[in-house]
Amino acid sequence: MADTFSDLVAAEDVLLFVNAAVTATGQREFRAAADEQRLSLDFLHAYVRVNYRPLYAASLALDINDHNAALVVENLLGHADEATADEKRLEGRLIAARLAALPPPRVYRLFAALRAARVNNRRTRAVMRDWLAARPDLAYDAVKYRAGLKRAARHAHLRPGTAETGDFLFAPRRRTRYDDPRLDAHRRARHEQGALYELPFTVAEGFAARHGVPRAVFLERMAPRMTRLERLRTRGREGAPDADLAAMPLTRLALYALSLGFDERAARRAELEGGLRAAARRAAGPHAGTWGRVAAVLDDSYSSYGSGVKRRRPLAVALGCHFLLEVLAAPGRYAPLWTSGATDPLMVRPRGATPLGARVLDALETGPERLLIVSDGWDNAPPGLAGEVLRVWRARLDPERRTSVVHLNPVYDADRFDVRRLAPSVPTAGVRDAEDVPSLVEIAQFAEGRTGLAELRAYLDRRIALFLGDA
Repeated sequence: MADTFSDLVAAEDVLLFVNAAVTATGQREFRAAADEQRLSLDFLHAYVRVNYRPLYAASLALDINDHNAALVVENLLGHADEATADEKRLEGRLIAARLAALPPPRVYRLFAALRAARVNNRRTRAVMRDWLAARPDLAYDAVKYRAGLKRAARHAHLRPGTAETGDFLFAPRRRTRYDDPRLDAHRRARHEQGALYELPFTVAEGFAARHGVPRAVFLERMAPRMTRLERLRTRGREGAPDADLAAMPLTRLALYALSLGFDERAARRAELEGGLRAAARRAAGPHAGTWGRVAAVLDDSYSSYGSGVKRRRPLAVALGCHFLLEVLAAPGRYAPLWTSGATDPLMVRPRGATPLGARVLDALETGPERLLIVSDGWDNAPPGLAGEVLRVWRARLDPERRTSVVHLNPVYDADRFDVRRLAPSVPTAGVRDAEDVPSLVEIAQFAEGRTGLAELRAYLDRRIALFLGDA
């Protein structure tokens, strides 16, 4: 019995960490300051690393966010002496696979953090060497991420790429010209306006400002070299190119739609809804139409505004989930209920209290096979009603669990070291990106407290095998 109890505690601890690693970014939230977030998150990382290191490393194979993935890698490399030889081998593969999936700027910031922490063991240098060796074009990195590449090369005692790349980083005055066209374009851009249009967009912006190039002219001429996200970021400005909204990630596109005024949303309704539905179909993949009758309670209360640094993020997650659940449900079997009573998803805005209890009652009356609640969990109109409704529903009306209920929470609660829950009987999972919902609903089953560490380990082993391509 003692072993069973300890296994359940371990499973709860790991799931608590996964919820935090999915949602928390160490930034200010609606009800918590950035310092509280960082302290809470740092404690969780240290606690799980020390007590459950293999499971801590396994989290790299899950849908945790980039901020926490980088923290996990930093902590594993910084405390390498805690792992056995077998653990180190698996950790090395997980680290390499996760770094390959992270955006390059995030990896270079991670290398800078390792340098600042004076983590420079042989394993760390090998990780940095292998990642840099796998980069498709170090000359491009030298131009776009110059400071990051320079710091990484110094810290790991590496020669980055060719001799030209090394001179560009460490001895730029040694050469009067470069054979590589990007390196030479960077050299010429100091005194030639035309050369800046051969550079990556973010680098060219600085040179354009130095030369006094009008913004509209610059955006128009840079259009062929801009990425999809750069096109989206500059869209609407004079001279900016059009962005292919259908190719954008679901949550990022939802954030963009919510950043527009109501008049512009209405004028571009067909384009925005078409893009959101295309992104949702792409995210649903083979799960499309397989979830049967689905009801969703979606939180658009005032707290869904988030904070100044995560503006409208909780609301964007709810909006993305709406379009995704519409695709996952059987055709014509989806019932969305917004807490404000809104019926036009594209026009939602953060407003009012959070009457989750009333909306949950409305959702259950539709007789769903699945009920998903997307909310920060602050049920306050009246307080606690949603939890009581779900408790009575599960105990008295649906003990056979004909209806699957999952709470998806996009906000980390620093005081609780977890996301806020509605009721002990309702599995709760943290969510940062709506496109991760299918996998998050799968892992939420472990949060009900009816499964132990063995089942969780088996699940993590399957995810690791898929992540590393061993399945």
